[in-house]
Amino acid sequence: MNAQAETACQAHKKKIFLLDFFAGMYDNVPMLRHSSVWHAVDRLAREHGLSTSGLARKAGLDPTTFNKSKRTTRDGKLRWPSTESIAKCLSATGASLGEWVSYVDEDESGGVYRNIPLIGFAQAGDQGYFDDGGYPVGGGWDEIPFPGFNDPNAFALEIAGDSMEPVFRDGDTVIVSPHASVRRGDRVVVKTTDGEIMAKVLVRKTANRIDLQSLNPVHDDRTLEVTEVDWLSRIVWASQ
Repeated sequence: MNAQAETACQAHKKKIFLLDFFAGMYDNVPMLRHSSVWHAVDRLAREHGLSTSGLARKAGLDPTTFNKSKRTTRDGKLRWPSTESIAKCLSATGASLGEWVSYVDEDESGGVYRNIPLIGFAQAGDQGYFDDGGYPVGGGWDEIPFPGFNDPNAFALEIAGDSMEPVFRDGDTVIVSPHASVRRGDRVVVKTTDGEIMAKVLVRKTANRIDLQSLNPVHDDRTLEVTEVDWLSRIVWASQ
């Protein structure tokens, strides 16, 4: 693959990832106002020592793509930057998706990262890493930087092996939010009272049982009694 094709491929992956990120993080990122999204573009350019036109050129876009005059139409209709143009900017600057999202906050303190506890997925089933509410405890955790959001008990799990392919692969990291609301169709992490830890898709939850769909079609779906579940929390982000 030549350099141009590789850059296009990376931009496409970031474009898809942006859409998935905003869908998954809906409860945890600032309201996506028109002014906030453009503020993030301006801040991204500034943090990398560029003007907005310089950022556009670096990303292979028309230099006027991000001009303030183009952010509204002549009749006052709001124009938004496309996910494709943002993805190209991230690839061109080497910025992470988390960095860009942190700039959506119009408060200039946006972009401040905090450390989130990290542990291997297999280890998460061991005793001593979570309290009864599914919050991380103890001193055996590593840490990774992540832009702050509204769950002080969020934690990260590193995937190992191929049991969750094709959704999550070996080496991927998922961010789990115990405070996030959980709905049908969400990807969740479940810990049973026997210490089993699993990532599944929530199909149905009633007062008595929880139906879960496996991420990997090779593995069976699961139905658990509520009394068998220690905790269940939503996956709100994944690095892939």
